[in-house]
Amino acid sequence: MSSHKKNRNIGAAVFFIIFSLLFFVLIVRFVTIQTTGKVEGKVLAAEAKELYLRQGVLKAKRGTIFDRNKEIIAEDSESYTLVAVLDEALTIDKKKPRHVVDPAKTAKQLAKYIDMEEADIYAVLTKDAKQVEFGKAGKDLSHSVKNKIEDLHLPGIGFLKDTKRFYPNGVFASHLIGYTQEVEEDGKKKLTGTGLEMSYNDLLSGKNGSVQYEGDVWNYILPNSKKHIKEPENGQDIYLTLDKKIQTFLEDAISQVDEKYSPERIMAVVAEPKTGKILAMGQTPTFHPETREGIDKSWHNEVIETSYEPGSTMKVFSLATAIEEGVFKPADTFPSGKYQVDRQSTINDHNGGEGWGTISYLEGVQRSSNVGFAYLLEKMGTKAWREAMEDFKFGQRTNIGLPNEATGKILYRYPVEKVTSVYGQGTTVTAIQMVQAMTAIANEGVMMKPYVVDKVVNPNDGTVQETKPEVAGKPISKETAKEVLEVLETVVTGKNGTGKIYNIEGYQVAGKTGTAQIAGPTGYLKGKNNYIYSFLGVAPADNPQLVMYVMVDRPHLDENESGSKPVSMIFNTVMKSSLQYLNIKPEEFVKAKTVQLPDFSEMSVSEATKWVKEKGLNPIVIGEGNKIIQQSPFSKEALIVGEKVYLKTDGPTTIPNMKGWSKREVINLSEMADITLNIKGEGYVLQQSSKPGTVVEPGETLEIQFQSPREALNKKKADE
Repeated sequence: MSSHKKNRNIGAAVFFIIFSLLFFVLIVRFVTIQTTGKVEGKVLAAEAKELYLRQGVLKAKRGTIFDRNKEIIAEDSESYTLVAVLDEALTIDKKKPRHVVDPAKTAKQLAKYIDMEEADIYAVLTKDAKQVEFGKAGKDLSHSVKNKIEDLHLPGIGFLKDTKRFYPNGVFASHLIGYTQEVEEDGKKKLTGTGLEMSYNDLLSGKNGSVQYEGDVWNYILPNSKKHIKEPENGQDIYLTLDKKIQTFLEDAISQVDEKYSPERIMAVVAEPKTGKILAMGQTPTFHPETREGIDKSWHNEVIETSYEPGSTMKVFSLATAIEEGVFKPADTFPSGKYQVDRQSTINDHNGGEGWGTISYLEGVQRSSNVGFAYLLEKMGTKAWREAMEDFKFGQRTNIGLPNEATGKILYRYPVEKVTSVYGQGTTVTAIQMVQAMTAIANEGVMMKPYVVDKVVNPNDGTVQETKPEVAGKPISKETAKEVLEVLETVVTGKNGTGKIYNIEGYQVAGKTGTAQIAGPTGYLKGKNNYIYSFLGVAPADNPQLVMYVMVDRPHLDENESGSKPVSMIFNTVMKSSLQYLNIKPEEFVKAKTVQLPDFSEMSVSEATKWVKEKGLNPIVIGEGNKIIQQSPFSKEALIVGEKVYLKTDGPTTIPNMKGWSKREVINLSEMADITLNIKGEGYVLQQSSKPGTVVEPGETLEIQFQSPREALNKKKADE
């Protein structure tokens, strides 16, 4: 055998031995893995599970906010975000594409259903990206719009499901209810908001659940994979003390005054004096909780967060203190006009210090004499009045449960401050403090803490947390409270009373007017339109069922118009309507002015229209048919004279003349007519895209241009 052949055989033998060893190691490795399921100490099954495991969030439903009659004020509703897949790699079967195949066609179809130009949609669909969204135009889409787009069967077009906070009443107690939203700061999500939505967020938000499953690279669930679900814990439901009907009365009246007088702001509150329940709370400027439109003008709750000088409405409590101290003698007299505090300070009555000569203290209250109350302070002593303000809880939070509550401030250092505080100047208060203090006058001396949350219901276990009425203090006796009401009633009924404009037919009103100066950079502002006008009243005076406080800041008055006019437009309208709605005596008067609706489906359109007009209501006929197929409000519901009744017929739907209508009235019409609204602006209807009498189809969009009172005033000034 040659040496060459011998070397080749040795090489083959070495190669065979090496190959055999490698094969042996491979077999051992294979058997080990099969037996132990591990590689380098790691469990292969776990590694595979981690590779294919998908996890999703099961979002908790945010709690619903109701009024005291279970009417929905805020709730979560489904919404959808439009997305488009542009990555061709996700398409396995060309017959069933998973990406956008034809951007031009897709853009043209989508432009019909989202508020975005076709060219802009095309630009999004031709981006160098794997998946895209469509900004604001593609967010918060309704279930109806989603279905319409899905019916187009556009490849690559899909939706992400989400929830949206829905406020069915639009601008409704917006600063009280508030809103929440997530914002991103330094790469972290942070929750911000206002009102109840923010202060009760922990209860409302609940806790998200989760779901785990095995999926493929495209996130599809693999066959026979097991799912592990942790159910979400839904948020708790909040029932408020607000009454939707009374709140609507209040907001409509505020809107009318805002339109006519364009004040800087308005605050108003309606409460039950025997419990402290807040039945309505409104203000202007206000905002829409969904769109946030208007929030830049006033983002906080003025009733709770703003302190100001109340003016003569404070005399309610200085009068109560004087009576409690036994120094108020109605028939005793004093010299009105001027009162010298010290060498530097003189107090004047509101008619330029002229006064009305020597008058009784009763007439002094009726005429709202500052001098009369300065003399009363002398009689009761400054210490007694200081203690009384503390007993009435001025300078202290009411702890109503709403965020950022102000305390106000009692100025009581110098002699002049002690005197001016007795008639509401210098010392500052909040509107909610005034309401709380007034409950003592209306509730036999027992002051009730105001509250807005009636109960919290946990839908997960059915538990209920109820808010019980809470006594905030007893600043005066039952006898004093009764005498205060008797005196305040003469402010409204007396010949010399400043509150005669607040007299309501059929009901006794007791209350006090207020005209407060406004502090400016260099002293108090001058001029008729630079005052805060207010009224703090109760009704019926002999057994008060409602307390109401109204404040109008710097209304634009005509030359011969008093500041009480815009305030009375709110107080009188809301107090009267609320008493009737609550069926508070006098019964005969209530029955004569409250109308209960029948079932109009049994009447012809002409018969129904005639019936509605005869009852003092305003019929709004929708459609040109002869048969009524729907009505709003429903039968057996009681309405106050002057309210609108919507009657839908079986004929083609026609649009009425809505000029001057409020947003709430327009929304009521749109729901019954089944049309979509494109609302622009705030205030009242200025223009509508379809002329009155125009026939519209279900789902058709109607553009409505609103104009705010301030815009109208500015336009009027410009025209002049």
